[in-house]
Amino acid sequence: MSRSLLSWSGGGARLTLALGGDEPVALLSLRPAHAPAAPPGDAPGVPLVEVLALGHGRFPGSHRYADTVVGRRLHHTGHTESRAETPAGRVGELRVEQADPVTGLTATSVFRAVEGVPAVRTWTELALAGEGEVRIQAVTSAVTGAFLADSGLPLEEFDLLYGDCDWVAESRWHRVPLREAGLPQTDPAAHHHASRSRFALTSRSSWSTGEHLPTGAVVARDGSWALAWQIEHNGAWHWEAGETMAGAYVALLGPTDAEHQWSTAVTAGRGFTTVPVSLAVAAGGGADGGGPDGALAALTRQRRALLRGRAPGGTPPLPVVFNDYMNTLMGDPTTERLLPLVDAAAGAGAEYFCIDAGWYDEDGHWWDSVGEWRPSATRFPGGLAEVTDRIRAHGMVPGLWLEPEVVGVRSPLARRLPEEAFFRRRGERVVEHGRFHLDLRHPAATAHLDSVVDRLVGDFGTGYLKLDHNIMPGAGTDTGGAAPGEGLLEHNRAHLAWLDALLERHPGLLVENCASGAMRMDYALLSRLHLQSTSDQQNPLLYPPIAAAAPASVLPEQAGNWAYAQPEMTDGEAVFTLAGGILGRLYLAGRLDRMDAGRLGLVREAVAVHRALLPEIARALPLWPLGLAGPPGPWVATGLRVPPPDGGAGGDVLLTVWRRPGAPAALELPVAPLRGADAAPETVFPSPRGTGAADWPLEWDARRGALRLTCPVPAPAARVIRLRRR
Repeated sequence: MSRSLLSWSGGGARLTLALGGDEPVALLSLRPAHAPAAPPGDAPGVPLVEVLALGHGRFPGSHRYADTVVGRRLHHTGHTESRAETPAGRVGELRVEQADPVTGLTATSVFRAVEGVPAVRTWTELALAGEGEVRIQAVTSAVTGAFLADSGLPLEEFDLLYGDCDWVAESRWHRVPLREAGLPQTDPAAHHHASRSRFALTSRSSWSTGEHLPTGAVVARDGSWALAWQIEHNGAWHWEAGETMAGAYVALLGPTDAEHQWSTAVTAGRGFTTVPVSLAVAAGGGADGGGPDGALAALTRQRRALLRGRAPGGTPPLPVVFNDYMNTLMGDPTTERLLPLVDAAAGAGAEYFCIDAGWYDEDGHWWDSVGEWRPSATRFPGGLAEVTDRIRAHGMVPGLWLEPEVVGVRSPLARRLPEEAFFRRRGERVVEHGRFHLDLRHPAATAHLDSVVDRLVGDFGTGYLKLDHNIMPGAGTDTGGAAPGEGLLEHNRAHLAWLDALLERHPGLLVENCASGAMRMDYALLSRLHLQSTSDQQNPLLYPPIAAAAPASVLPEQAGNWAYAQPEMTDGEAVFTLAGGILGRLYLAGRLDRMDAGRLGLVREAVAVHRALLPEIARALPLWPLGLAGPPGPWVATGLRVPPPDGGAGGDVLLTVWRRPGAPAALELPVAPLRGADAAPETVFPSPRGTGAADWPLEWDARRGALRLTCPVPAPAARVIRLRRR
């Protein structure tokens, strides 16, 4: 059979696949709909699906998820196309089927694309035709080297963009040439195969972003082309970039045997589906450009499509939430402390009030005794309802903190639930940091959690839950004979099913995604939940780089940046922390109950400005005038490009600029989307008439596309600025 090309468009993106012949299916091209078709080239392309199976392995051998023997044997057996109207818009689906004649495995690659979005969502479905079983050790959700053929540039002209993440040090991005990242120049012809090296990132256990971000990009250095991706999984994953005889590639996977102790058996009656991933593409001739900002703008459009697909009733509300934890009560709430805060938060304009950790604590030692989630009688002598009633009396919605997947080792619940309802290894319960981990595959575990949430909603009118997760239980659980990583993956999927059922049962409930700040900042969870805590960082001087980088991983309207102004701060310090929340989701905290009228007025102004901007934030696309990657400097800046309501060209740019100690007084800020445009800069927050709001001279240079500003006050200082297109 001769090799043929299949061109398919899902609306905003067009892909080209190589089919037939003696080669496995390859994704040769992924282009925005506006870009001209790429020439097919002569290279066969890297296999779209790689399958590492016990007894088959790789050839040549390596640590990489490339050159698998099963993947090399796969051949095209058919494909189907369909279209459907969905809440996300018009969605196209392409299913491409391959088979391995030796093992009997079939691999179906599923692509879905939403009209107008320059991205595809894809995954792999494995099945077995025939008797016996095949033990799978890894299978890719997608593999492609399309960025090289599409751009027409050599690998040497591409940089890799990737992110690290840690508790209170989230979203640290890096940019490095691909050749320096682990793809060295060799002589494949002389040695009969390419280098076996790779650049790889792996996230382990139950924190999907506990070490690295599941988002990355390859970016042409001249800004003409970029391919970005995200792995949409709430557990362990792996991605890598490498080079084979067929070309350079990026491979995206969920858990694997080598990295995560994961394997699974595929039989005629039991298939396997990989975790989904999204691939987004940006070209220099498009509205978003082709550099890192363009690539992450394309992913931003894809994330909104994912949310629309799960919100048939429309976009969820975007309220201003006050939370009593960060730099405020810090897990020590009582009726006496909360009531003044409730009154003050209402006066500042908050619409929801969340009581954070500690509301269930009787003796001050709650960490290893949690699990039943019943209000403390000592903290709330008149009952928790006294506080939640006060919240509702102000017209606000009450919320509660909850850590559903853990049970403290001292909790009575740890003795009531069956052994199989907990993570176990070799018959022993997994213990981490004084907690057991529930296994949500077991009906007793989910029944317990359902009863807890139903009680909190029914008894207290809870309309907001902050769901936290503060432990990592290792590789997983082997209950039921599974490999530990397989047990973890099944639990991860049961967790998502529990959330889906919860939100269907309580459709008005808003749910925040939190795991020690942002340790599970992934779009398996964020396609379902409403708000993402971006950090647990308590030092306001260290928060700006985190808030600035958050939109690379999270939609701006989901990025809950803490704004914890305090009575003892200077006006400049209060503006500095409040400004960080205005262009995301302003997550309000601080001792509002101890503030004088001037300071409370500044908080009230920040809330009002944020609320007025939310409709624009919810359709805006992120940009980083000083760059996303690299160590943050004393000046930090982030921005949003706001398309007109009709979605056409043009629009304003919103900027948040922080001056940290050590920064010079003057700054020139490149704003590429407005280069050549007549624009008027104006300060949005704080008001020039407000407390301590000295004017910052602003000057727009249209020819160079640069905003020149001067900060006449000592650091720390910050401003939110609009560049209004005229």
